[in-house]
Amino acid sequence: MGVGRGARPRPGRWRGTGPDRARFFADSDFVSLHVRLKPATRGIITAEDLLGMKPSASFINTSRSGLVAPGALDKALEAGRPGRLALDVFDTEPLTDAKDPLVNHPSVIATPHIGYVTEDELDMQFADIYDQINAYAEGAPIHMINPEARGGQ
Repeated sequence: MGVGRGARPRPGRWRGTGPDRARFFADSDFVSLHVRLKPATRGIITAEDLLGMKPSASFINTSRSGLVAPGALDKALEAGRPGRLALDVFDTEPLTDAKDPLVNHPSVIATPHIGYVTEDELDMQFADIYDQINAYAEGAPIHMINPEARGGQ
């Protein structure tokens, strides 16, 4: 959306790129949301915004679900505008309802709020944690900050 740091989006006030908000959404092939959730940004993406997108466009939200107005994603799915949603955030996390339309709809790519993680990245980031768990399971814990808590074990 092109909202700068510290900007306070307000209904009816366009602070993005392009001539106006409606044109921005209508002309975009991809809209990827990267905004912090705070009172001024809650519901910043409306159903009108999404419904104004092309059927061939994609809307991507990896920030916070609260940035999208309640019901807006459902209306977008019903209308087929935009044509694809890629979501890494949901109103309820973890998302456990297997019948949730956001998980089952063929136009939605849903990831469990870790869409950025590859197997290699996961191994790299958590290798130390895995080592600690394995060492503990083998009866030889490592990196303990309070070994006295284990007592005579």
